[in-house]
Amino acid sequence: MTLSAPAAARKPTQETHHGRTRSDDYGWLRAENWQQVMREPDTLDPDIRAYLEAENAYTDAQMAPTKALQDTIFGEIKGRIKEDDSSVPSPDGPFAYYSRWDAGAEYPLYCRQPRDGGEETIILDGPVLAEGESYLKIGDAAHSRDHKLLAFSVDTAGSEYFSVSVKNLETGALLADTIPDTSGGVVWADDNATLFYTVQDGNHRPHKVMRHVLGTPVADDVCIYEETDPGFFVGVGQTQSGKLILIDSHDHQTSEIRFIPAAIPDTAPVLIAARDDGHEYDVEEWEGRLIIRTNAANAEDFKLVETPVATPGRENWKDLVPHAPGTFVQAHFALKGHLARLERFGGLPRAIIRDMATGDEHAIAFDEEAYSLGLAAGYEYDTSKVRFTYSSMTTPAEQYDYDMATRERVLLKRQEVPSGHDPSDYVTRRLMATAPDGEQVPVSLIHHKDTPLDGSAPCLLYGYGAYGISIPAGFSVARLSLVDRGFVYAIAHIRGGKDKGYQWYRGGKLQQKPNTFTDFIAAGEHLIAQGFTSKGHIVAQGGSAGGMLMGAVANMRPDLFAGIVAEVPFVDVLATMLDDTLPLTPPEWNEWGNPIADPEAYDWIAAYSPYDNVSAQDYPALFALGGLADPRVTYWEPTKWVAKLRALKTDDNLLMLKTNMEAGHGGKSGRFEGLHEVAEVFAFCLMVTGKA
Repeated sequence: MTLSAPAAARKPTQETHHGRTRSDDYGWLRAENWQQVMREPDTLDPDIRAYLEAENAYTDAQMAPTKALQDTIFGEIKGRIKEDDSSVPSPDGPFAYYSRWDAGAEYPLYCRQPRDGGEETIILDGPVLAEGESYLKIGDAAHSRDHKLLAFSVDTAGSEYFSVSVKNLETGALLADTIPDTSGGVVWADDNATLFYTVQDGNHRPHKVMRHVLGTPVADDVCIYEETDPGFFVGVGQTQSGKLILIDSHDHQTSEIRFIPAAIPDTAPVLIAARDDGHEYDVEEWEGRLIIRTNAANAEDFKLVETPVATPGRENWKDLVPHAPGTFVQAHFALKGHLARLERFGGLPRAIIRDMATGDEHAIAFDEEAYSLGLAAGYEYDTSKVRFTYSSMTTPAEQYDYDMATRERVLLKRQEVPSGHDPSDYVTRRLMATAPDGEQVPVSLIHHKDTPLDGSAPCLLYGYGAYGISIPAGFSVARLSLVDRGFVYAIAHIRGGKDKGYQWYRGGKLQQKPNTFTDFIAAGEHLIAQGFTSKGHIVAQGGSAGGMLMGAVANMRPDLFAGIVAEVPFVDVLATMLDDTLPLTPPEWNEWGNPIADPEAYDWIAAYSPYDNVSAQDYPALFALGGLADPRVTYWEPTKWVAKLRALKTDDNLLMLKTNMEAGHGGKSGRFEGLHEVAEVFAFCLMVTGKA
């Protein structure tokens, strides 16, 4: 017996803003007690739960014929993952710290050993923490500066409320200090007894930085900074030197940073530069000076400035690395003799090393046409070595130690693919698609060398395009399961990210947000024009803000796609931006616009908001995924969207919603459990393109 598609009840409501009236038939799917549901999923309204479970049952029934294919794909991906893997040890004083996995384990072991080799000590056991839990995420695992204590945080619901505990590494015992409802990050002061952390308000926004002294009641913890603007989040961190504790208050376009000397943790925070709308900066400390990455003085692609720690104000900043338009300074960190920075130039990353004694600079060179590059400093400050990770869509990740003085690179680890991988079997390309306004949109792709490029190949086209996030053209063991079955896998580096500098981000936000959607469509059309695929053979995929992209292009060009995968999709944009009680709404107004205060923002969001623009037309096959405890894209966004699509669309193409009832924004926890979701998505892609 075929299971019928669920039909959500229509319960029309109306809201009026700026003289515009908006109707919503499915607003009832938003639980009134959503904050409680985040912590206690069992408190969800029974009618809403029944609908979600009916949608899940329908999805399971529709995907049942692909179960054997899903199992095969899961086995393939798992077979490409080294089960008894470990990270490269990172030295810190007398020890080297690392994580590793036992064969078959879902969660890692956090370990250390003497710096020059010796017996391993397990300092945190992930599998033990996960016992009896349906979900586990370890947010932080930070050892004290004397290496005697470990502060760690865990979330057991997917709602991103982390509880902090402290372990004595000499005895293995847990201290009585347990701090609930934090944001996950923990920073130690020099005294090995003081912890800094952030807590969240009733709307799930990190708004206070707290100081805890071990052995004292958590109720007595001191608030050292409270953010009163609901549009700003706070975080706590430290400089690479370890000398300064940093308190960072920010939204998507403005920063404000304070510092506390790590050696004197009970002093009041010192403000570096007061918030100034549109001014972003971040801070490192080097030998008594602050090295600041900033976009001040119209440095749109950022520059580096310096000033003494004693006089941190903006009036004292002097250029160290001047602004170079078109070269986006993405990140930096300072070591005792060198300054390292990560840049993007021409849409690709590059690493630049500066000798602080001479001012001489050099780049770490790479050869491939498209690649991913990560740069990290480890725990130590007084070192000439930096660590970088390199991969491309065909080349598994390689991790190197790089001596900034001698320019020698030493390979520490090459990602193993146990089931085998020959890079020469694959071709990676970088194309440029022309957007409607003439901008050139980079597209990175990979295909098997035997895949015909005559338009017959199916294509998975991935996109994100928000918050200035650049999508790296790196290696993925999972996507090979599609590529080996004849797919072209492509990433569209669309506006809204910073792939081509800050202007690329600015060109895809606020009233210019539609550029993100038309860039993605242009990428698909270019792939068709170049013979990589053909119309109706593309599956589009995106998650979160990339899920908004999926909803928008589904409305705009449904004919272009065979299917759309929208993971935790932010599709109910107008309603969410009109609700300032939701966790991310006030901080997001600088990204999308504030429709409460600004009628123009209301209009431009209303013009593209995917949920509001669903219409009576044919749509491609569509698979939406959500998480019940998700605080970022609440579960009702994909739920309402699918309900409206089911009511209005004029085709018989597959439409499915799957809500993870025991997870949040990231889906299932665990190293292998999440692969079942990947396998199901890939089976959908193969099914809708006739390759299953």
